[in-house]
Amino acid sequence: MKTAYFDCIAGASGDMLLGALLDAGLQEADLRAELAKLPISGWDIRVRRVDKNCFTATKVDVLVSPQPHSRPLPEIERVVRESTLSDAVKQQALQVIRIIAAEEARIHGMLVEEVHLHEVSGEDAIIDIVGTIAGIELLGIDRVHCSPLPLGRGFIQGAHGSIPLPSPATVGILKGVPIVGSPIQAELVTPTGAALLKHLSSHFGELPAMRLDAVGYGAGTWDLTIPNLCRVFIGEGAGDLKFDTDTVAVLETNIDDQTAEEHGHVMERLLEAGALDVTMTPTHMKKNRPGVILNVIAKPEDQPAMRELILTETSSLGVREQNMQRSTLPRDCIRVRTQFGEAIVKVSHLPGGAHKYAPEFEECRILARKAGVPLRDVYVAAEAAARSVHEGAHGHKH
Repeated sequence: MKTAYFDCIAGASGDMLLGALLDAGLQEADLRAELAKLPISGWDIRVRRVDKNCFTATKVDVLVSPQPHSRPLPEIERVVRESTLSDAVKQQALQVIRIIAAEEARIHGMLVEEVHLHEVSGEDAIIDIVGTIAGIELLGIDRVHCSPLPLGRGFIQGAHGSIPLPSPATVGILKGVPIVGSPIQAELVTPTGAALLKHLSSHFGELPAMRLDAVGYGAGTWDLTIPNLCRVFIGEGAGDLKFDTDTVAVLETNIDDQTAEEHGHVMERLLEAGALDVTMTPTHMKKNRPGVILNVIAKPEDQPAMRELILTETSSLGVREQNMQRSTLPRDCIRVRTQFGEAIVKVSHLPGGAHKYAPEFEECRILARKAGVPLRDVYVAAEAAARSVHEGAHGHKH
């Protein structure tokens, strides 16, 4: 499986990701041919070699005509929808734009469709997003991994005045993504860079084992006290890397003196607090009392919160805890269109190149109720659409 690992030495932005891919072997002519499929005129990209603290890297500048201060989301999406890009690239680009739009809507307390975007209002941002996604496809990359993202400090000037770094949009987008603090007084991770890496990456962490075939350095605009670079490693994943692995905390306790209503409440509280999974297994305990075994799987950093909830929300006097290694299928999400509406589908990558498709239950349930059709009909339509978009575009196995 061809794997790309983005090592975000000094963070990430759209132009840095593009520069890294070009430096690693993406052909400029091929990239230009893909970008020409956008219904945009008067643009150009300038690709040049620069030095960053004695490192030679590729710098990409996207040149466009003067841009509006902000644009409504539907207008930005129209540019992508009316392009002649492949369906896979279109869908992924729209998902990245929606990630940014959803966070802006949350910050400003409005509906996503009403958002006027500042960060990706210009055609240069659209080119960054589409170019990066198309570049991944052109290089034949099957899976993307990424390092934890460093976040700088300070202030920048935004549409509404001074904004503290990391910006609220970037922070919101990176929920669920590993981050580290940096003493650098600069914007190291932009909303565009954050949204691209969150969407593209199936795993954040250390460099995975691979047979290294290429490495590329993409340069940022500013000169910093550290090399302002984002680096990409590209190679064939090792044979044992058909699964993603991470560490989870497993907490367990026995309960024999609480009601079913209390069990439901405890499960709900644990999931709201970030538990990855909560199960209750019927059992018989001492004195032949019926009870349940409460089992919670969580991220290691959430272990203290899970422990506290179990001890305060149940009658238990103790919790059994251990850290375990978990293997999961590499996966990503795509948004597809069906005759019932749009739905998100999880795509899991099986060993050997096959895939499994799992439509998102809540969205399918809502669509089924609106259309007055069986839930299964929506599931089948969403899975078929995902298979067509994902496997048809990439030529993967069914």
